[in-house]
Amino acid sequence: MSDHQLLNVAAHRDLRVRRERSVELGDGVMTALVVPDEFRQVQASYPILFRQNRERDGFVPLALFGFDAGENLFLADGRWDAPYLPLSIDIQPFLIGGAPDGDTTPKAVIDMASPRLSSDDGVRIFDREGRPSPYLEVILERLGALDAGYRGSAAFMDALDRYGLLEPFTLEVTLDDGSTNRLVGFHCIAEERVAELDAATLGRLNADGHLLPIYMAIASLANLPALIARKNRHG
Repeated sequence: MSDHQLLNVAAHRDLRVRRERSVELGDGVMTALVVPDEFRQVQASYPILFRQNRERDGFVPLALFGFDAGENLFLADGRWDAPYLPLSIDIQPFLIGGAPDGDTTPKAVIDMASPRLSSDDGVRIFDREGRPSPYLEVILERLGALDAGYRGSAAFMDALDRYGLLEPFTLEVTLDDGSTNRLVGFHCIAEERVAELDAATLGRLNADGHLLPIYMAIASLANLPALIARKNRHG
């Protein structure tokens, strides 16, 4: 169970964060939330798919790491085997929250239940004088980028819905050992529908900053054969 606390030097001065990557540290996940602002970096390594959110009133974009629940094919020997780590993974055990008094200003929150936290192993959050460490300064920048990405993603998802640019995506993979994996419940960008858009619509999407992430999401599906190859190597 999570234990979210607003980050402050008085309570968290001596905490450290373990930066290696493993299932035991919470990296055993099949997908991670991504935002359109990072699609260019994400598409270099991972397929980008879309899934209905828990409230089922819209979709969220996800980077795909495996084919089964809890499977992350990018974990290898205590590291993450890809050049880019999605922001929602990279910032852990931190997240964005608001103040208890209802202040809407984004605040840095730490999950005290995270297995990444330690008192004697890992990178310091604050230095010995109580100042943010270089690591924390980077994390705060990434939290800000993620917050801005969250805020901008609603307009992007609205555009996909307005122009009918999502379609169901199902993938059935027969592995080298003869077993079959079936990926269901996801959507992807409908490439043919994008190609049918008229110049005026393409112009609006481009002016709103949506056209690039649309094409990045389409391009990301080229990573599926490499992900299947990882699955075959992992067995």
